[in-house]
Amino acid sequence: MRKATRTDTRSPARGAAGSHDLIRVHGARVNNLKDVSVEIPKRQLTVFTGVSGSGKSSLVFGTVAAESQRLINETYSTFVQGFMPTLARPEVDVLEGLTTAIIVDQQRMGADPRSTVGTATDANAMLRILFSRLGTPHIGSPGAFAFNVASVRASGAITVERGARKAVKQTFSRTGGMCPRCEGRGTVSDIDLTQLYDDSKSLAEGAFTIPGWKSDSFFTVRVYAESGLLDPHKPIRKFTKQEMRDFLHREPTKVKVEGVNLTFEGLIPKIQKSFLSKDREAMQPHIREFVDRAVTFTTCPECDGTRLSQEARSSKIKGISIADACAMQISDLADWVRALDEPSVAPLLDSLGGTLDSFVEIGLGYLGLDRASGTLSGGEAQRVKMIRHLGSSLTDVTYVFDEPTVGLHPHDIQRMNDLLLRLRDKGNTVLVVEHKPETIAIADHVVDLGPGAGTAGGTVCFEGTVEGLRVGGTLTGRHFDDRAVLKATVREPTGALEIRGATTHNLRGVDVDIPLGVLTVITGVAGSGKSSLVHGSLGKGSSAGADVVAIGQGAIRGSRRSNPATYTGLLEPIRKAFAKANGVKPALFSPNSEGACPNCNGAGVIYTDLAMMAGVATVCEECEGKRFQASVLDHHLGGRDISEVLAMSVAEAEEFFGGGEAATPAAHRVLDRLADVGLGYLTIGQPLTTLSGGERQRLKLATHMGDKGGVYVLDEPTTGLHLADVEQLLGLLDRLVDSGKSVIVIEHHQAVMAHADWIIDLGPGAGHDGGRIVFEGTPADLVADRSTLTGEHLAAYIAT
Repeated sequence: MRKATRTDTRSPARGAAGSHDLIRVHGARVNNLKDVSVEIPKRQLTVFTGVSGSGKSSLVFGTVAAESQRLINETYSTFVQGFMPTLARPEVDVLEGLTTAIIVDQQRMGADPRSTVGTATDANAMLRILFSRLGTPHIGSPGAFAFNVASVRASGAITVERGARKAVKQTFSRTGGMCPRCEGRGTVSDIDLTQLYDDSKSLAEGAFTIPGWKSDSFFTVRVYAESGLLDPHKPIRKFTKQEMRDFLHREPTKVKVEGVNLTFEGLIPKIQKSFLSKDREAMQPHIREFVDRAVTFTTCPECDGTRLSQEARSSKIKGISIADACAMQISDLADWVRALDEPSVAPLLDSLGGTLDSFVEIGLGYLGLDRASGTLSGGEAQRVKMIRHLGSSLTDVTYVFDEPTVGLHPHDIQRMNDLLLRLRDKGNTVLVVEHKPETIAIADHVVDLGPGAGTAGGTVCFEGTVEGLRVGGTLTGRHFDDRAVLKATVREPTGALEIRGATTHNLRGVDVDIPLGVLTVITGVAGSGKSSLVHGSLGKGSSAGADVVAIGQGAIRGSRRSNPATYTGLLEPIRKAFAKANGVKPALFSPNSEGACPNCNGAGVIYTDLAMMAGVATVCEECEGKRFQASVLDHHLGGRDISEVLAMSVAEAEEFFGGGEAATPAAHRVLDRLADVGLGYLTIGQPLTTLSGGERQRLKLATHMGDKGGVYVLDEPTTGLHLADVEQLLGLLDRLVDSGKSVIVIEHHQAVMAHADWIIDLGPGAGHDGGRIVFEGTPADLVADRSTLTGEHLAAYIAT
């Protein structure tokens, strides 16, 4: 009897433990989720799929991962929390069974000019220690090999307060590895002064031609004109030598302008600080255009682009300097490290070798440690972030991945799948947002969201196994086994874009003619030289003119005040139409200008900062979240006020501005382009911060479609797109070509390859094993030839 009782008390305990094998989400309402409830099995690989904008990221990143991070942050003291980002609790009724979440997303890595692959992964830190211990001649501590550390020397008297106070002469020195000429950037700049100002005009006449430098700008233009150091009414070309020296090179000097103390600084150092200290890729498009026009960047002649001082480059291990090591392909560097037999630094060599081997294992062995992190694609950046987790001893954690196969050739996807399965087999829960059928196929559990995007999505359409998905009848299930069909006929080119002797990165003097007037796909394994060929060569050694429109993978930047209407320029013609119809100023119809609600400053909500706790946002009581003053909403166009127009979907707005009293051709053209890229469901006033990766990619595409240019270059436009969305993209590309444009697409998706008129395949491998053209021809010829990895995978993919 006693024994039976003991068994009974054990059973509930076992049941309770079993209940922790699931992550339970009930009533999730983040962004467009509609009271979503799912049960995610732990220690399994779960793939979340669905059309772009269906709510995948909102569920995985915005709900599960966000709450896990918030709960971990709450374990710290309130003092520490005050220095951490504040996270609000996601809108969800119940979240149970969460474990520590490690997020590996596609956010671009820091675009600082001194950030490289080596600094981002700690590989450089280990290399610096290695050279400080084994390098000959010995030049100093690890800092002596760091291009981010400048050499410092100082001497003087210091006061020592120990017993009797006395002055002591001291000297101080620190040896750093930074090249003094380029300050660790690897490049130096030369400024074309004619692009900064018109020397036939005076400062008072608005001589400056620098973006954002308006003639009445108090802190830029007026400090020059009213400093007392220059004659504001004299044309710049008539300045004396002293005036020109002050104008261009003067050290920062305090001056008084209208009773306000300001700093006068020579134009050249001011431009260097305000523009050239930033990474070019991180600049706004109009600023980047100015910098490209006004500044010439050349490799630093002193360090030859290595960023390192002469002393740092002089210290070597077996004939190799740290600059040589960082310039090596990582796969070669790993072999070199393994060949070093030095028992005194054995633990360091093991750790460094393990990190370098992880690069190779994850498919990034073709990179060099000196590669600027800002030049990595989204997929490469995500895989670099994965490296620190591959050898981790942690188990029972939740790894969250955002399309880990982005930027991967079909040949490389199997390797990524193996890594995901390995993380799972260590006892971890792996959550993956993914569209590629090759990765969905390895899932233990699938959650399919939809059925549509935006307001038409946000529900769970299917939850179960891959086999169940195939027969489940959802959009993903119906397209899961889609196979492309080769086109019966291909278009004839109307000309050719000649590239001669391309040597960017790993290209080996490539000569190629890219046909014009057709859809050309540039493909090849990751690291084979596709982007280097197109982006690095167009306009340099090619016959391309200024009519090339390049649409890259760079992230859309925008605050919660930014929305599709502001980003695409749609709001401008809408404001003018409202102003004309009502006889008032256009600025009244901007929530960021004169029309803003004075209570919330046009934000629509009032934010209350609660220090180390998550801030609270409450709807503004005065404007009820409409963002505008009440008087502005009295003005109408076609029977609607401006807040009602911003609440319209693209499809509704397209109809509204297409005819009748509200007909506005300029707005209608932008809305047509948004509908063309499949964003008809998007609300034009929806904050950019709520858009998914695929939606942002297409928003950027729609914006650039209005650019004047004969050649469009698209870098992996299928990123973030569902299988069903790819068909719509192909239709859009066809319409662009049929309208007389030439479209060049860098892409790995087999459906896009099969739809091409011409394919250029690079390889055969990555890094120094690539950089050559291995095939040029039609998709049919590539499939028939099967001489390349791309040909083999495309032949296996197409419907027979």
